[in-house]
Amino acid sequence: MVKTRRNGDVTIVDLNGQITLGENCTLLRNTVQDLAARGELKILLNLADVPFIDSGGLGELIASHARLARQGGRLKLLHLNRRVNELLQLTKANGILEIYTNEAIAVLSME
Repeated sequence: MVKTRRNGDVTIVDLNGQITLGENCTLLRNTVQDLAARGELKILLNLADVPFIDSGGLGELIASHARLARQGGRLKLLHLNRRVNELLQLTKANGILEIYTNEAIAVLSME
């Protein structure tokens, strides 16, 4: 479900599968926490292969964003599908989480 790669000083986390309450939320939380513990505080979550996020997954995205912000880091989202984008708009989470459709621009926004 999770692969990480680097683009300069930005860590890109490629997620695959649904982000739902339970195991997948825990995996996302642990991944972000492990990266932050290693000093990787610029994290871009690539959601291109995430077809669905439930309320637990949305909560974890916001909690991860807040944890990183407290540590001086940034968490941003990339390549949301229509359904996930609509969820973020409906819940107004798009006012909290920065969303990008272009990886290069998202990476540059971390500077």
